[in-house]
Amino acid sequence: MRAIITALGARMVALMVYIGEIVMLMAETGASIVTQRIRWRLFMQQIVEIGLRSQLVVVVTGGFTGAVFAAQTYFQFNNLGMGSAVGAVVSVSLFRELGPVLTALMVTGRVGAAMSAEIGTMKVTEQIDALRALAVHPIDYLVVPRVLGMMVSMPLLVAECVGVGIFAGYAIGVGLLNVNGPYYVANMVRWTQMGDIVMSLTKAFCFAIVIVFIACYKGLNAREGAVGVGQATTTAVVEASLIVLVLNFFLTMALNIVYPAG
Repeated sequence: MRAIITALGARMVALMVYIGEIVMLMAETGASIVTQRIRWRLFMQQIVEIGLRSQLVVVVTGGFTGAVFAAQTYFQFNNLGMGSAVGAVVSVSLFRELGPVLTALMVTGRVGAAMSAEIGTMKVTEQIDALRALAVHPIDYLVVPRVLGMMVSMPLLVAECVGVGIFAGYAIGVGLLNVNGPYYVANMVRWTQMGDIVMSLTKAFCFAIVIVFIACYKGLNAREGAVGVGQATTTAVVEASLIVLVLNFFLTMALNIVYPAG
C-alpha cells in the first residue's frame, strides 16, 4: 500500500510540475508579446508553415468527413422520412465538434511534431545556448512567432475544414443520394446558428494554444541526443492529442450552456 501511495504521489507531483512549467512558459510568452518587439518575418514564416502548408491535409480531412457523415446520416434519417434534415445535422456537427477536433488532431500530427523536433534539435545541438550568447532571448525568437502563427492559422484552418465538409456533404447528399436540394439548404441555414460558428472558432483558438505550447515546451526540454529529440516529438504529439480530446469535452459542456444547440 505504501508503494502504491508513493507511486501515485510521485506521479501527481510530476503532473503538477509539468502544468506549472507550461503555465510559466505561457506567462513568459505573453509578457514577451506585450513588452518585446515582434519578429514579423518569423511570424509570417510560421503562417506559411502552419496555415498554408497544412491546407491539403485539412481539406482532405474536412471533405471526406463531411461526405461520409452526410452519407451515414442519410442512411439513418431516410428510413424515417427525414432525408432533407441531413444538411442541418452535417453543418451543426462540423461546426460544433468534428471540424475543430479533427483539424486540431491533424495539425498536431503535422505541425506540432515539426515544432517539437525543430526546437529539440536546436536544444541538443546547443543552438539555443548560442542564441543566449548573442543576447537573443529564445522565447522571443522561437516561441512567440510560433504562438502567434498558430493562433492566427488554426481558426482559419478550422473554418476551411468546416466549409469544405459542408460542401462535400451537399455534393453527396444532393448529387449522389438525391436529397431535395432546396430543402437541404433551407434546413441547414435554419438550424445553423451564430453560436455554432462562435463555438467552432473558440475551440480552434483554445486548441491552438494547447498544441503550440506543448510542442514548444517539449522541444525546449528535449534531452541530449537523437533519442531525446524523438521522444520529445512523440510525447508532444500524444499529449497534445489527448489534451485536445479532453479539453474538447469540457469546452463542449461549457459552451453549450452559453450557446445551446437549436
